[in-house]
Amino acid sequence: MLITEPLTRLRVSKVLIIAITGMPGAGKSTVAGALGGVGLRRIAMGDMIREETSRRGLPLDDKNMGAVMQELRGKYGAGAVAELCLLSIQSKEGEAAVVIDGIRSVAEIEIFRKAGDVKLLAVLASPKRRFELLTSRGRADAPPNLESFKTRDARELSIGIGGAIALADEAIVNEHITPDELADAALSTATRWMRPFGS
Repeated sequence: MLITEPLTRLRVSKVLIIAITGMPGAGKSTVAGALGGVGLRRIAMGDMIREETSRRGLPLDDKNMGAVMQELRGKYGAGAVAELCLLSIQSKEGEAAVVIDGIRSVAEIEIFRKAGDVKLLAVLASPKRRFELLTSRGRADAPPNLESFKTRDARELSIGIGGAIALADEAIVNEHITPDELADAALSTATRWMRPFGS
């Protein structure tokens, strides 16, 4: 099984955790990719779900991944996926900063705060913009239609993503900007946050 005991007692000293939140399709992966492109290690919470879904021999579509995510949270608590990510953070000591892509709840934020100093960045976009971005990127878990998109939004809101977005230290609106402009805004924010850590 993925989780055999709580991992929140793990500690990482002096690490800045840049945590990215936002509704599906808002641009979180673009932001995380930009930060990864300048040398920060990226841990995608969605990858944890993909790995477990794949391990079970299920197709990597939105329905299966959503069910696995809800099962893990139901069985191990709202911070289950964050606890898995702590293993990856612990595996490389001495990092000044790490990027966590895909915060979905306040419980996850609290778990990461036990491991380091967390700065939460929200990426915001309208439903229309997010649907367009999701359907254009060609991933297997993209919503096949608007109804599926709305169902996915409802599921994300039900597990607390709205609360996480509300707690963001800063936000970037990805509505009328290019991917490069979104990346530049994220890099500017992250650079400012990292200065006290000597990064």
